[in-house]
Amino acid sequence: MAGTLSKLDARDFDYWKAQHLLNRAGFGGTPSQARALAEMGLDAAVDHLVDYGDAPTPDVRADDFDRDIMRPLNEDERMQVQSARRMGNEARVEQARRERQQRQAADRRQMAEIQRWWLERMIETARPLEEKMTLFWHGHFATGYRAVEDSYHMFLQNQFFRAHALGNFKDDLAHGIIRDPAMIVYLNNHQNRKQAPNENLAREFMELFTLGEGNDYTEDDIKEGARALTGYTYDDDEFVFRPSQHDYGEKRILGQTGTFDGSDFIELIFTKRSASEFLCLKLYRYLVNDLADGPGSEARRYIQEMGRLLRSNRYEVKPVLRAVFSSAHFYEAANTASQIKSPIQLVVQSIRSLRTPARSLRTLVGAVEMMGQTPFYPPSVKGWDGGRSWINTSTMFIRQNALVYLLTGRRPGAYGWEADGAHYDATHLVEHLGGTSDKAIHDGVMYLLRFALGTEPHPSRVEKLTRFVEDRGGRLDNDTLVGLLALITAMPEYQLC
Repeated sequence: MAGTLSKLDARDFDYWKAQHLLNRAGFGGTPSQARALAEMGLDAAVDHLVDYGDAPTPDVRADDFDRDIMRPLNEDERMQVQSARRMGNEARVEQARRERQQRQAADRRQMAEIQRWWLERMIETARPLEEKMTLFWHGHFATGYRAVEDSYHMFLQNQFFRAHALGNFKDDLAHGIIRDPAMIVYLNNHQNRKQAPNENLAREFMELFTLGEGNDYTEDDIKEGARALTGYTYDDDEFVFRPSQHDYGEKRILGQTGTFDGSDFIELIFTKRSASEFLCLKLYRYLVNDLADGPGSEARRYIQEMGRLLRSNRYEVKPVLRAVFSSAHFYEAANTASQIKSPIQLVVQSIRSLRTPARSLRTLVGAVEMMGQTPFYPPSVKGWDGGRSWINTSTMFIRQNALVYLLTGRRPGAYGWEADGAHYDATHLVEHLGGTSDKAIHDGVMYLLRFALGTEPHPSRVEKLTRFVEDRGGRLDNDTLVGLLALITAMPEYQLC
């Protein structure tokens, strides 16, 4: 039946479906990578992307970033500051204030370094699905540096998402995130004590992380869930449970009564079917179709089947992704080039697929920020809205300039001699085609358009770009290819994935 997780006929898995898989299960790939995936066949191609454990990883050591920039004051330092305040020693108090400001400035610099590190990792990784899902969890369990103000805690959370990128939604991610220092600070659970419960984490956990707004819970469930999470806090970089701050009284949550703690709270949530279907709706929008006009009956059936598969696998995410990437529905024309690329997807996919130089990571981080997606700075606990929110007159201008920069090294408003000097060789995109006849030029343009746009190009596009090549001497040399790509990446269709 259409709209279910029924598998694609292996004979239908071709080069273009392999390219679609690379785009959605990661951040795109070159023509040679798409050919290699197509030659593997459907099952092996999906396994190659999903079972990435043997692929090399550009990991970093724990000491590559400084964990102590925002460390808490030790007992001696606290006593000195407290004594200075009592004694009215304004000079010592001012010194402590300046030292904290210096640490905060250093921490902001480190946060910028971590942003560049992650962007580079997405560009270079041999495990694209790992980074794609790390980005998904970052938007799902959204946590922002502005509230956390500790770059190392944000780095630890990022590593946590990566370690469980295709792991267990309940046992790994849900149970783990309520013990994550960055999340605890972001949603104020370090202020959640039995004398004065703070509802933020319990509320967002039900509403935004697991069940969905208004699904299967009440305001009383939130209040009781907050009591279950009392005493869940942190010390420096570690989760700490403080028994003296925990409410050991009887609670009633989601129809069950007991002396529940945070772990019990999670387990109770996952007795609800909506915990699976809410996540699967978000995965569908992230990997299959962003459903700009809402899910139709076919998509709803598909999402429900994803939810059943997730529940039957005890909330293991990997079997669900394997089934999605193997399904006929995933490769349907309606789900091809159906998503608006996020700023990160746009930049990273362009570099990985077109094989342009990455040029300046600092510039690229600035570009995705201006497009509306700053890593480690989601706009709210809801994460990024995505979809059509990515596109407006301002962001389209920045998107086009970013692609020109990748292709040519030219920054907006800069003179030619100020361009990044790294040479871009685009000939790898068409080297497998061959031929210089008029038909070969026409077919080369058609291929380049389809590869860059991810879907069958309109004949008028092919005709106009063929004339562009003919006007430049009828050769698909490197200069002409770069010119073609500059025109193609400026098309509205290039914003789709």
